Amino acid sequence: MIERRPERQEFWRHAAFRDLGLLAARFREHRYDRHTHDGYVIALITEGCERVRIGRREVLAPAGSVLVVNPEEWHDGEAGAEQGWAYRTFYPSVALLSDVAAGFGQPPQPLFPQALIEDAELSGLLAAAHAESTALDATRAEASLLTALRHLILRHGDSDRAAEPLARSGAQRRFSRYREVIEAGLAGELDLQSLATAAGVTRFQVIRDFKRITGSTPAAFIRDRRLRRANRLIREGSSLADAAFAAGFADQSHLSRSFRAVHGITPGMFRKAG
Repeated sequence: MIERRPERQEFWRHAAFRDLGLLAARFREHRYDRHTHDGYVIALITEGCERVRIGRREVLAPAGSVLVVNPEEWHDGEAGAEQGWAYRTFYPSVALLSDVAAGFGQPPQPLFPQALIEDAELSGLLAAAHAESTALDATRAEASLLTALRHLILRHGDSDRAAEPLARSGAQRRFSRYREVIEAGLAGELDLQSLATAAGVTRFQVIRDFKRITGSTPAAFIRDRRLRRANRLIREGSSLADAAFAAGFADQSHLSRSFRAVHGITPGMFRKAG
């Protein structure tokens, strides 16, 4: 019989890199909705198994493996085994990984072509870096993290490969216009017709363009951008209610539900981490 261990999650910031968020969590029932990050996600699976869709790929990540999601890649997550999964996650920015890569002569913004990495040495380094992230000795915490990231970049990065550009097409040009309209109108009402009018196409074409460019729906993209704006406003000191309003959520409760569905923690936990 599978032991039903309680779900838990804890979020904090690194002792030496205050922009770097870390998560320790165990989930069985929770399911992450599809979303993106403007930075990287590096997750060490410590128990059970996680099932993740990254773009159009689906992977099963067992205990001991490492999942890496590149910036702007759509992904979700759920239990890949009956007992669920536990994991320890780093959320480094593009600037942080670029700075680390530059420190040993690598090009900026490394990319990771393999989402699932089986590397016992890397797993050990990431476990140590995560455990030491709150050390009173910030220098020790810094060295531990840099050692793990160096190994990840040199052993598993594809820094010579430029990000694959989308083919120049009408869909890409229209998507740039959709994104402008969405970013300018996040605090208000957004619908398919407003996007269609801005690009001079039908609502059905808007849906097709989003599916082609992002693999998702306009609604999912809008929610993703609203959450990213709310994240930024909370980090800048806004109250949860003000952040919810400015990002276009109906109220603070709406923000909280969406935030937990995507990040696995509440906005209050995120704000408390500083």
